[in-house]
Order: sequence, then C-alpha cells, then structure tokens
Amino acid sequence: MNNYYKQKQYVGKVDKNGKHLGYVEKWDAHKKGILHRGFAIILVYKNYYLLQHRKHPAFDAVLDLSSASHQLLKNGKFENLEEAVIFSLKREWNLTKKDLVGKIKRLGFVYYKSKDPKSIYTEQEYCDILITKINELPNPNLEFAYGYSLATKDDISNKKGRIYEAFSPWAKKIIEQKMI
Repeated sequence: MNNYYKQKQYVGKVDKNGKHLGYVEKWDAHKKGILHRGFAIILVYKNYYLLQHRKHPAFDAVLDLSSASHQLLKNGKFENLEEAVIFSLKREWNLTKKDLVGKIKRLGFVYYKSKDPKSIYTEQEYCDILITKINELPNPNLEFAYGYSLATKDDISNKKGRIYEAFSPWAKKIIEQKMI
C-alpha cells in the first residue's frame, strides 16, 4: 500500500444535505460508515469517458468515473473543491490545471451508502460530481490505478453490461441519476 493511504487526514462530516457538521479522520469515517463529503471528477476525452481501474484499500479493482477523493482539512480549514480536484488529478492522473479544457463544471451531487464486500470499509458520502474535458490521454499513476479504459456514454449507461456491473457504487448512482 502506498504512503498516501497511510496518512492521517481529516474529511468533512456532513448531513444528507451536505451541511457541514465538523470533521472526522478519513479512515475512521470509512471503518464506521460515517457520512462525510467526497467528490468524483469525470474526465472526458473526445467523446469518451475515462474509466479508472481503481487501486485502493476500499472498493479496490472497481471502475471509477474517473477519480474519487475528498476535500481535506489543512491548516484548520477545508480545501476548496477545485483545489482538491486538481490535487487529486495530479496525484492519480499526473494532470495539472493546464491539461484541462475549459472549466471544471459541477453537475450536482449523489448520496449513497455502500459496504465494500472485500474490505472492512463502508462508504457513506455526500459526493459532489464534477466533469471536465482533456485533449490528451493522461498517464495514470499506477500506485492509484491498475490502468484505465475509455467508454462511450452508451457503454456506461447500459445497466446490463459488464462495465456497469464493475462500477463503484457512486458511479452507479451518477448513472442512475442521469448526470451524464
């Protein structure tokens, strides 16, 4: 396991409407299933969605749209959402803000709770959903991903397909709510 996952980090504890209630240590939140704030950033290359083959202690080896993480408490205050997204894209995809085409757009949010069948962790999140475009395929950091795939909207929307079955619980919620 890489060092990032061993770090003590604090995430925002929230209610189902995203109202801030304080903070909680990230791994305590996931072990105890405490509702906290997260985000998913979807990367679009041409007319394809970039699917991350997730490498993570929680929900390992699922497909993700395209990266998921959290705004962290730093120096007594939480990162703003765009700052957290850029940090995540740099860490997991070796992308910087200049690699993005246009602005990062917020599509809304999903709420979900799901126990990882392969670990001790439970995700319960108010998850902001964002999307942006890229002009070049990124070079994934293999400490955070086994690799990636490209898929069309039809591919990912097919609820009877292998791609949908392999998605993370939050990716399924994004698709169910027709956010993309």
